[in-house]
Amino acid sequence: MQRSPHTLLLPILAGAALLSLLYVYLGPQGGLSLLREQGKTISSQSTSPTGAPVRLKIPKITVDAAIEYVKIAPDGKMDTPKNLDDVAWYEPGVRPGEEGSAVIAGHYGWVKGKGLVFGDLHTLRMGDKIYIEDDTGKVISFVVRESRRYDPEADTEDVFVSNDGKAHLNLITCDGSWNTAQQSYSERLVVFADKEE
Repeated sequence: MQRSPHTLLLPILAGAALLSLLYVYLGPQGGLSLLREQGKTISSQSTSPTGAPVRLKIPKITVDAAIEYVKIAPDGKMDTPKNLDDVAWYEPGVRPGEEGSAVIAGHYGWVKGKGLVFGDLHTLRMGDKIYIEDDTGKVISFVVRESRRYDPEADTEDVFVSNDGKAHLNLITCDGSWNTAQQSYSERLVVFADKEE
């Protein structure tokens, strides 16, 4: 099947096995198809009732990270956080707390023996709490519903698009084993969370 030119691909950071820091973009041979163009649009509303997200907090795994705003890089892939300790919100999508699925990605792997921001994301379980602080000081709570692992070639449109009238927050990183030949991890991990009412 030919990929849409608008397919989003999740970036990852390579693990300590590499001799130097290397951003590995998951391309056609090992990519995660996050959104396919099917006549649907996902965009922030200029008159949003929620503030712009500034911090992500996950107490269970000791995450307290600044949120960068990213779009699509010139190469057609979803951009990455510039700072390894930050996470990246897909800004063309909905804001966390709005109806729909907000998406935040973080790096997975190790640098100089230190785990990166989403290194322990796989340990989250149903019922765990995730918090987003916005630029007005408001804190929005989300509750983990489930985690799913995807093959890099899987169609994962459901990560970016939801039509149930509720607010969701989906966290994305890599998982599985490192494939040196492909310079990629074997799986993609998505943690699905729902806004706490």
